[in-house]
Amino acid sequence: MNYWLVKSEPFKYSWEQFEKDKQTFWDGVRNYAAINNLRAMKKGDLVFWYHSNEGLEIVGIAKVVKEAYQDPTTQEEAWVVVDLKPYKKLKQPVSLVQIKNNKALANMALVKLGRLSVQPVTPSEWEIVLEMANTTV
Repeated sequence: MNYWLVKSEPFKYSWEQFEKDKQTFWDGVRNYAAINNLRAMKKGDLVFWYHSNEGLEIVGIAKVVKEAYQDPTTQEEAWVVVDLKPYKKLKQPVSLVQIKNNKALANMALVKLGRLSVQPVTPSEWEIVLEMANTTV
């Protein structure tokens, strides 16, 4: 299993809305590095849900339920989406400040590649963030 992080601006699509919808396709990604990360996602992979711009915190965990396919919102063949469904809300959100203050997370993509909307998370980073969130999977 691989681990990932996706960013969503809560005023556009919040964790709460995601939970109400029960499933969504992750669209709107137009960065080639992020697209490559979408293509690498496999069914069953777990994904941190990060509220960007406002909140600046990881708030939940989603699960990949359908691997990459053509983005239905565009005719451009380069763009893909994956289907995600809510898996678990974190007991305590983990803020970007907390992540940046944890030396063990200094190389996390969220710190190093802050603008990338879909990013990999290493198994050790995953476990550290879960511990910080007081959450088990």
